[in-house]
Amino acid sequence: MGAKAGFALKLLQWFVRGVQFCCCALVLAIFSYFLAILANRSLTIPTYTRAVEGISGIGVLYTILGLLLLCCLAGHPFTSFIAIVLDICFIGSFIYVAIATRDGASSCTGTTVNTPFGTGNAEDLISGQHPTYRQACQMQTACLAVSIVAVIFFIISALIEFVLVRHRRKEQRFGPGPANNYTSGYGRRRGPFGLFGRRGTATSDNPNMLPEHTHPDQMRQSYNTEATAVENGTTYNNKYQHDGQVAYPETGTAVPHTEPAGYRY
Repeated sequence: MGAKAGFALKLLQWFVRGVQFCCCALVLAIFSYFLAILANRSLTIPTYTRAVEGISGIGVLYTILGLLLLCCLAGHPFTSFIAIVLDICFIGSFIYVAIATRDGASSCTGTTVNTPFGTGNAEDLISGQHPTYRQACQMQTACLAVSIVAVIFFIISALIEFVLVRHRRKEQRFGPGPANNYTSGYGRRRGPFGLFGRRGTATSDNPNMLPEHTHPDQMRQSYNTEATAVENGTTYNNKYQHDGQVAYPETGTAVPHTEPAGYRY
């Protein structure tokens, strides 16, 4: 159960990082296009366009690195702590991106459309060339939408990193061992409310689990090859005697018997 849960968490985190990468890449592509047109046509470059370009570029690098390291470092306390801190930073960063592209929330129609290229009529060309102000506004709308999605998924990834750390610590504490049939993961913990119940001994419902080892106080006492303890160790029988007649004493010399001596089984 523990191994399956860990794999499911990693798969979910991989999906979340993939969505984050797509959001960052889309914002990076659109604002790179904006900066290229502004520089090519000698227009004033707003400061926020450079800021959004930098945030989205760093976000692309971070999400790629997160996807590559997810297989080998998922749940490690140190790397997960760094990932959680960076996720929180990117939450704030993409909130800024959403605020910077808030003009995309308009209908992008009419005589007054706000874009990084300035304000103009929706159908007018920017500096006499494509795109139009309406198309530029629609690109801002796309950036606004994906920035909101990115904020949500950075929150989710921070929570998943926290859960991965807890899952890794549980596996190190409870497994592998008899409680989980010597497999990876951890045993079931009893309690009235499952996960939030009182801690108890980890158990397993596997009928094929090996029996418990014999404790020293349960072993049959045997002191030497001639005497064997019976009846809780209070009476001893010598296997070289017959009805109380010792056949071979400790001297090793045979003695006469009134009755034949033999081995007792």
